Order: sequence, then structure tokens, then C-alpha cells
Amino acid sequence: MSDLQPRIGRETFRRLAPDVVAALAALGETATKAGLDPALLELVKLRASQINGCAFCLQYHLTAARTLRVPREKLDLLVAWQEVDLFSERERAALTWTEALTEVTLGISDDDYEDVREHFSEVQLAHLTGAIALINSWNRISIAFRFAPEPPGPRAVPS
Repeated sequence: MSDLQPRIGRETFRRLAPDVVAALAALGETATKAGLDPALLELVKLRASQINGCAFCLQYHLTAARTLRVPREKLDLLVAWQEVDLFSERERAALTWTEALTEVTLGISDDDYEDVREHFSEVQLAHLTGAIALINSWNRISIAFRFAPEPPGPRAVPS
């Protein structure tokens, strides 16, 4: 069994790499500024974090999603979103795109691209793709340093 203690804490990371944190935080703001729904973005961040197994980001974005009043049923069944009718076509397209970009070693099909393009403008798709890239970056940082999940509280970086 491995030691699951944090390698370095989140606050230590913020102190050691403030420019990284600032750059990622700035990127995190762009998707909502481009008009993407914050609740949709939280679903995307949660799905990528589920795939990547990032406990810190799961807790963080569950708290954010609850604050945005994302329906509990969606949060409970996000891991099996393809099997239920709870998600809109737009959400389904975003989740398909999230999975394709998160599991990029599998490639990104033309069908997935065409599907997501039906639901998002080019500008929105560019920002959605940036948001997915961002959560994957945060997942990797959080997993690498074993950031511990925190109890619900005020939001702070990451996004």
C-alpha cells in the first residue's frame, strides 16, 4: 500500500509556483467570459477528474457544482452519463468531447468533433477545449503532489 500523504500541500505549491497558479487561474476565467455556462463547465471538470482519478479536484468541483445548484441526479450519475437521459444534447456533446480530450491517446474522432460542433460555436469550442485542457492540467498537478481533498468551503484556485 502506498503512502497517501500529500507530497507537498496545495498552499506550498501556490507559494513555490505562483506564476503557474496565476497562469492557470487566468485560463480558468476565459471559458465563462466567453459565455459558456458555469454549470456545464463544472460537469466537464468533474468528468475529467473522474477519469483521471483526482480526489482533490472531484471534491473541489462537486462543491462548486452544488453551489451552482447542478441537480443532484446529474452529479450522482455523471460517471454513467451515457446510460441516462438526464443530460441535454449540449451537455452530452461536451462530455463526449471531454472524454476524447482526456483520453487523448485513443485519438479524437471526426464524429466526436462534428457532434460537438453542432452544439458550440467555434469560439465556444475553443474555450471549452481550453477548459478541458485546464482541468487535465490541474488533475495532473493535484495527483502528482497528492493534494488532499478539503471540506467544502470558500472557492479558491484551481478552476
